[in-house]
Amino acid sequence: MASETRARMVAGAARLLAERGLQETSFSEVLELTGAPRGSIYHHFPDGKDQLIASAIDLAGAHAVALIDRSTGKSAEEVTTHFLGMWREVLLRSNFKSGCSVLAVTIATDSSDLLGHAATVFRTWRLRLAELLRDGGLTEQDAARFAAILIAGTEGAVVLSRAEQSMEPFELVAEQLSSQVQQLSAG
Repeated sequence: MASETRARMVAGAARLLAERGLQETSFSEVLELTGAPRGSIYHHFPDGKDQLIASAIDLAGAHAVALIDRSTGKSAEEVTTHFLGMWREVLLRSNFKSGCSVLAVTIATDSSDLLGHAATVFRTWRLRLAELLRDGGLTEQDAARFAAILIAGTEGAVVLSRAEQSMEPFELVAEQLSSQVQQLSAG
């Protein structure tokens, strides 16, 4: 039961980060969202809010890797389409209310520990995507470069679409990224 409460709080924090950002992800908000008892805070997170936030971005990162892994064995174009589809789904399902919880922490924290957690998550995504893109037909160098561009472009597209409350920015970036991976695959 205690581990279920902790897991619920971590998942709730990840959701709040994606929807409201770091400043709006307080213990009170997490408790309200998850229905966890107030005593759970210091029992499960004795080191405070940063411990909860680190756990939340680790969870979000692991969830994304599990989704990325669904494109194992696919072509580079299919890997790209799948990754873009993951983020398109986030925008559409949330009606532009959710973005990336890891990005939310990265831009708002001054904690070197939290930045380290975010860096690890982004690096893990980048390396896994590069591996899948390479296996999908790109050269090692092109796969590494395009993985970074794919993540950066998609994250930026999500931000623009959330701000504009429109899929147009996302689709423009998605079209460009898809065109780029096709060119790399043909080369």
